[in-house]
Formats: sequence, structure tokens, C-alpha cells
Amino acid sequence: MKKRYIFSMIFLFSIGISAQEFQFEKELINYGKIKKGEDGNRIFTFTNIGDAPIIIKDVKTSCDCAVPEKPDRPIMPGEKTTLTVSYDTSKVGGFSKEIIIFSNAKQPIKKIKIKGYISK
Repeated sequence: MKKRYIFSMIFLFSIGISAQEFQFEKELINYGKIKKGEDGNRIFTFTNIGDAPIIIKDVKTSCDCAVPEKPDRPIMPGEKTTLTVSYDTSKVGGFSKEIIIFSNAKQPIKKIKIKGYISK
């Protein structure tokens, strides 16, 4: 029993040693009320809080009206970087969109959001 406990502790410790994890400053960006045709670019800032590089494999959105731009290179431990989202502000009305990030992080799928209202 004692050997099993020691093995379990070593296994859990080794999992924690090389964990890729990232933390966003904001997981929701609210554009608020903006006018039709205004700048639709917003920047999400995040930090690799793990101890191994994070690779953003892909970024998808819930529509073609939001276009994400992901980092091209691995994000090293402790490094802060950005993910830019460009929203098409040519249509009037409210919006709420999800950005889905696929990576090698401990949580391989991360969802962040944008929302707002476009007026005439």
C-alpha cells in the first residue's frame, strides 16, 4: 500500500511538472455600443502560466463575421502574447460570438467571447 501511495504521488507530481496552461486577462470583450463601420479589431492578451511551450494549433469562430489571428510561434513559459479578433461591423444589431482556441494546453479547447451592439 505504501509503494502504491509513493508511486501515485510521483505520477501526480510528474504530470504537474510539464503542464502547458494559459490565462487570459479577459475571456470576454464587450465592444459596447459602436457605430456601423467602426473599427472591429479587439485584442485578447494571455500569458503562458505553465512550464512548457504552448502551441496554438487553430482558432475557429462561431461565424465568418469574426476573424481571429493567432500567434504563429510557440508561447514560452511566462511569455505574454495576444490574439486579435476582427469583427465585421457592417451589419446593424447585437452580436455575441465565440472564439474557440485549439492548443496543446492542459485544457486543449478554450473558449473566449466577444459581444456588442452596432448602431446606424
